[in-house]
Amino acid sequence: MRRKATAAAEAVLPAAARKLRCAVYTRKSTEEGLEKEFNSLDAQRDACEAFIASQRAEGWVLVPDHYDDGGISGGTLERPALQRLLRDIEADRVDVVVVYKIDRLSRSLMHFAKLVEVFDANDVTFVSVTQSFNTTTSMGRLTLNILLSFAQFEREVIGERVRDKIAASKARGMWMGGSVPLGYEVRDRKLAVNEEEAARARRAFELFAETGSGVETVRRLRAEGVLTKTGRPFDKGALYRLLNNRTYLGEVAHKGKVYPGEHRPIVPRELWDRVHAILRESPRVRANRNRRQTPALLRGLIFGPDGRAMSPTHTRRRGRLYRYYISQAVLKGEAEDCPVRRLPAAEIEAAVVDQVRALLRQPEVVVGTWRAARAEAPDLTEAETLAALERLDPLWDELFPAEQTRIVRLLVERVEISPAGADIRLRLEGLASLARDLGGIGTETRRAA
Repeated sequence: MRRKATAAAEAVLPAAARKLRCAVYTRKSTEEGLEKEFNSLDAQRDACEAFIASQRAEGWVLVPDHYDDGGISGGTLERPALQRLLRDIEADRVDVVVVYKIDRLSRSLMHFAKLVEVFDANDVTFVSVTQSFNTTTSMGRLTLNILLSFAQFEREVIGERVRDKIAASKARGMWMGGSVPLGYEVRDRKLAVNEEEAARARRAFELFAETGSGVETVRRLRAEGVLTKTGRPFDKGALYRLLNNRTYLGEVAHKGKVYPGEHRPIVPRELWDRVHAILRESPRVRANRNRRQTPALLRGLIFGPDGRAMSPTHTRRRGRLYRYYISQAVLKGEAEDCPVRRLPAAEIEAAVVDQVRALLRQPEVVVGTWRAARAEAPDLTEAETLAALERLDPLWDELFPAEQTRIVRLLVERVEISPAGADIRLRLEGLASLARDLGGIGTETRRAA
């Protein structure tokens, strides 16, 4: 109501007495040349100010604020200066918006229609210095829509031309900008190998080809202190983006097509093929295969000094497999306060099996096992229980790994690791079950006799 009342009051004044506050809006799509003392934005503003000065007799006055958007495309309305201009319009600080050409305000017909709605709602007139028309008349609106249609057409043609140029340049193997991959740097607008970073990129490929596991590769990269291009530790996302980047082969990919690049490769073709032969497999298949190749006798049974389970892991060096149990603190980068970081798997497993064997020969364990087993096997004697447990010792090395794992899980409840050693907790019910299974053979033999 205030705006309409003001407009009604001004309508009765002579034309020369009305003051029309004019805001100049300028825009340039790129930042090229903006560092110059007199640039495109200055040229647009000078032309608009001269036009406003020529309309001084009509009461036009220039508002002191500058609304300049440099290096911002006309395809969006999210421009700082434009948004500030719209806020000033709604706050009744502007009567006329002056631009050099209408495409400086917007190249989109849809966006311009939204702007015109804001102008009309606040009784603001829009003027183009080089395309003089008045948006308050039907003919002016028709002219505006025609000009905007051509502006949008020009924008789309420019976009097609840029896309065609990028496609043609990539077909020639040229690097067309974007994020620079680890192992490269930009020199004279071309990718050049950074040897220190290239060694890090190759290491990621080598570890993945060796382990066949993204999780294990990330763990090894973190343990070795290998960082990404941004200086952060690797995660699985960063690893897989690196492994799938054909730039490392000296190639350029564009919309599903691959072209020889101008830059040097970092990763040998043989290593790339090995890695991608692994990647073509299902992650679940790879995980299952890795678990089969690296049996973990104490998986889920071994715990560190902090009470958290230690995870089985492995590595290969010169064709040999080395297995470990590693603390959760190391996996999560908290190893500073961890007294036991990792244990050789073969050594700790052998130590646990040896202690289990020794415990099975102790009289109190034999008696306890016999008493527990009698609940379901009343005919089982103490001598038969002892014989059953003794029978296990020489047969252990002849058992298949799966059977060894089953027996360990049957007998061992928990293995707690501390700097002082390992504390093993046995399952008495597991001992009784094993004694019944092994003693049943002797019992059946005795009955048959």
